[in-house]
Amino acid sequence: MRPNYKKIYQDMLRLEYPEKLKEPKIQELLEKLHTTEDVLKFNDRLFKQSRENQKLKTYDKKTMLKLLQYQKKHGHSTSYMSRKYKISRTTLSKWKQMFEEELDHTTKNAGK
Repeated sequence: MRPNYKKIYQDMLRLEYPEKLKEPKIQELLEKLHTTEDVLKFNDRLFKQSRENQKLKTYDKKTMLKLLQYQKKHGHSTSYMSRKYKISRTTLSKWKQMFEEELDHTTKNAGK
């Protein structure tokens, strides 16, 4: 069962930033919260200055693989990815170990 991201963010906004709930753009973005990637983008737009909820992030497998594939494709270092996405280097390294075979498989298939 997936979390109801829209409801979670509506509740957070209602408690902390009720004025943002009145913005049409925010309402539009709330309707599009379906994947972890959508949540990350929304979170980044909504809380550009504030990083208070960054410690509680969770990622689904699809998003983890997407981030690792992006890193590999563009040759970014783990430190760069860590800073860019606010994910610890340790976490990124664990993901690489967990998905090493899948990453190799998707990279080989992408080249075909």
